[in-house]
This record gives sequence, structure tokens and C-alpha cells, in this order.
Amino acid sequence: MLTYKIILIVMVVLAIIVFIALNYFNAGYGYLRSKSWGYSINNKLGWMIMEAPVFILMLVLYASSERVGNPAIIVITALFLIHYFQRSFIFPFLIRGKSKMPIAIISMGMIFNTMNAYMQGYWLYKYAPATMYTTDWLYSWQFIIGTIIFIVGMTINIHSDNIIRNLRKDGDNKHYIPKGGVFKYVSSANYFGEIVQWWGFAILTWSISGVVFAIWTGANLIPRAKSLYEKYCDEFGEEFTKLNRKRVIPFIY
Repeated sequence: MLTYKIILIVMVVLAIIVFIALNYFNAGYGYLRSKSWGYSINNKLGWMIMEAPVFILMLVLYASSERVGNPAIIVITALFLIHYFQRSFIFPFLIRGKSKMPIAIISMGMIFNTMNAYMQGYWLYKYAPATMYTTDWLYSWQFIIGTIIFIVGMTINIHSDNIIRNLRKDGDNKHYIPKGGVFKYVSSANYFGEIVQWWGFAILTWSISGVVFAIWTGANLIPRAKSLYEKYCDEFGEEFTKLNRKRVIPFIY
């Protein structure tokens, strides 16, 4: 348990470092892709390689635990795995175009995802008190409110990704300003959805591991949203700025 606590602390410290670093260096994939990040591979394959480890490892940790069959654990695990199944095995195949992702980004993503599966899995399946995630947990205010927030966030994330994906037709390489949904309020609605989603997970599990993951999500996506906002400003000028959107948190930032 001591090692686990140390890892949580280290992950928080690393999240702070990543947050600061990403305010000075763009994560070079997608709209912000840069050759300075080195060799790249197909975007679809890159997403699968990066996201699949957390899905597989979490499933293995659950299947090998002594809490298999616990109704609350099953539901919590299912919510977690549904997200990563979508990100690993559905989202990549919906990507249009022939964009690429740097190996460096993929490698860092794999390392974080592996550590995240360890953080969430060891808490849920080993370190959480045996009396915590009973069937009654499914009726607790934490689980109900957290699950609602989780589902709302995931819906915003998927819907926003769909808007971005359909901005251009096959063969069209132009950039467009995403519109509709939560994009009415922020320029990175998909990131907002994911941030909301994992704070929902932190609440529904009522765990420090969930909070650490939510902090990491913000540390990674908030600076990227800032960079995307600046790129939209540079590329589209007044056409974009007159929309008066925030970067990632509606009405706030």
C-alpha cells in the first residue's frame, strides 16, 4: 500500500510538470502535429496502440482479482472499459484522412495509460475497503451523481468528436471551425467533455486514484486547448474571435 501511495503522489507531481511543460511545448498530434516530434505512424494505428493497453490491463486486473462478481465493481469497471473500448477500437476507425501520430506521443500515452490502469485497478480490486463497494454503493449519492456526470461528459466528448470528424469530406485538407453542441461555448468541446467525464469517475468511485486521473486529464488537455485556441486565432482571425468562445471551460476559461 505504501508503494501505491507513493505512486499516486509521484503521478500528481508529474501532472503538474506536464501542465507547465505543455504551456510551452505543443503535443504534436492532430491539428497541432509537428515534425519536430520525430517519426510518425498512421493516426488510426497510433490511437489503438496508445489506448488499448489500459483496456486490456484493466480487464486482466479485474479478471484476476478476488472481487469478480461484485455488482458495484462490475458496474464501475464496465463504465471505465466502455470509454476505453470506444477510444481503442471504435474511435480510431472513424478517423478520416491520413494524418499521422508521432511515436514519441504514442509511447508517452502508453506509459501513462498503463500507470492509470494500475492506479484504478489496484484501488478497485485490492486496496479499497471491502465494505466500500457493496451493492449499496450503487444507491449512494456519490455513485448516482458521479455516474450522471460521467455519462454527460462522455456524451459531450463523443458528440464533439463527431462534429470535428464531419467538418470536411474525404480528400478535403482544409481546416474549419467546429460549430454546434458545446462548441458554441468553447473551442475544445471534446476536451471539456473528457475532463467532465473523469471528474465524474472520481466522484462515482470516491477515490484518490480517480482524483489523480482527473487531475492528469486536465493537466494534459487544458494546455492543449489553449494551444488549439491560439492556432484557431492565427488561422481564422476575426472569423473565429468574433464567436467569443472560451478555450475549454464554458464561461470561465
